[in-house]
Amino acid sequence: MVERQLRRRGIRDPRVLAAMARVPREEFVSDGRRRDAYRDGAMAIGESQTISQPWIVAFMAELLELRGSELVLEVGAGSGYAAAVLSLLGAEVVTVERHETLAKGARARLERLGFTNVEVRCGDGTLGAPDRAPFDAITVTATAQDAPPQPLLDQLAPGAALVAPVRTEAGERLVRVRDGQTEPLSSVRFVPLIHGA
Repeated sequence: MVERQLRRRGIRDPRVLAAMARVPREEFVSDGRRRDAYRDGAMAIGESQTISQPWIVAFMAELLELRGSELVLEVGAGSGYAAAVLSLLGAEVVTVERHETLAKGARARLERLGFTNVEVRCGDGTLGAPDRAPFDAITVTATAQDAPPQPLLDQLAPGAALVAPVRTEAGERLVRVRDGQTEPLSSVRFVPLIHGA
C-alpha cells in the first residue's frame, strides 16, 4: 500500500508514510471486509459512512504538516482509522463523530489497539470542540457546502491549517485554509457534512 498507492502518487512526508505503514487498516473495517482493507478505494463502515481510501487519508495528513507536538481536531471519526494515523503524527487528537454507534466503535477500537492519545466524542462536528481550542490543525472528512463551517475556522490557532472537502458551483474539491487564505487542491468525493442534530 505504501509503495503502490502512496509513494507512487506523490506522498513524500516520511512521517506520514511511516504512520500509514504502522496502523493496521484491517482492524478498522468489518470482519467480512478485512481482505479488502488495503484496496485503493473507500469502504462502507455503516450508518451510510465510509472509511476513506488510503491515499486520501495520507494526503490530508500530509497537508496538515504535523511535526509531533500538535493538538489536532478531526471532524468525522468514522471507524477511527484516520484518527489513529493522526495520533502518530501529532501529540493529541480530538475526533468528533455524529453517529453514536460509530463513535463507540471507534473509541473501543482505538483503546484496544493502544492509541491512547485520541479522545473520541459523539456530537455535531461542525461545532468543533471549543473547550479544547485552539487547534494546531483541523481535518474534516465530510463535504461542506461552499466553505468550511465558521466555528471550525474560529478554533484554528494562528498559522494552523484546516483541510476539508468543499462543494461549490465549480464542484467538490479538497481545500486547505490557513490564516484566512483558501488553497484549492484535488477533486474529491466525500459524504456530505451534516449540520445540527
